[in-house]
Amino acid sequence: MVNQAGDDESAVRSYLTLAGGADVVDTIEVKRSKFMAVLRRVDDEPAARDLLAELRRDHRDARHHCSAFVLGTRGETTRTNDDGEPSGTAGSPMLDVLQGAGLSDVAAVVVRWFGGTLLGAGGLARAYGDAVSLALASAPLVRREQRLLSQVALPHSDAGRVEAELRRRGIEVLGTEYGARATLLLATTALHDAEVAVASVTAGAGVVESVGTRWVDLRD
Repeated sequence: MVNQAGDDESAVRSYLTLAGGADVVDTIEVKRSKFMAVLRRVDDEPAARDLLAELRRDHRDARHHCSAFVLGTRGETTRTNDDGEPSGTAGSPMLDVLQGAGLSDVAAVVVRWFGGTLLGAGGLARAYGDAVSLALASAPLVRREQRLLSQVALPHSDAGRVEAELRRRGIEVLGTEYGARATLLLATTALHDAEVAVASVTAGAGVVESVGTRWVDLRD
């Protein structure tokens, strides 16, 4: 099942997602059936489908590989798949957990090995939802915010000190490019914040230039 909402992206400035890196995996057992949940941060539908394909390939002995994903800054794109389970008993409860946590850009797959005992529709829905909830409980989360990008060019000898001072003042420094000068890329909620901080730590010598916007991962 696929759903796509409207496209007023301009109103969205932040959303919650998984930290990038390793998949989050956890397993529960219900009446001898094993449910292994795998969560992955994904940027698009092909990446979400890649996770499902990997798990189908790696766990061919499992009876079901059910999935759900949420994409977009507003969670505007969703998809669920029950993979042979009774309609609405697998993908939908998995999606409910992701949406209930306010997540987006996340794919979830639950691999089920049948234990010989039928669980019924309610039991299946609880098991699939609980498997995702358990994995999510240990998942590292980040908030993505749309930030203004700016840059400041400095002598190489000053770059390390200025970067450290800017970070200490709460300015996100996304990276440094070294050429004839060292150019620091900054992310702030307002250009004025970068200008004030740079002016302070460079005694007015640093000139801040606006260079657009970007979605940035912010850890607590």
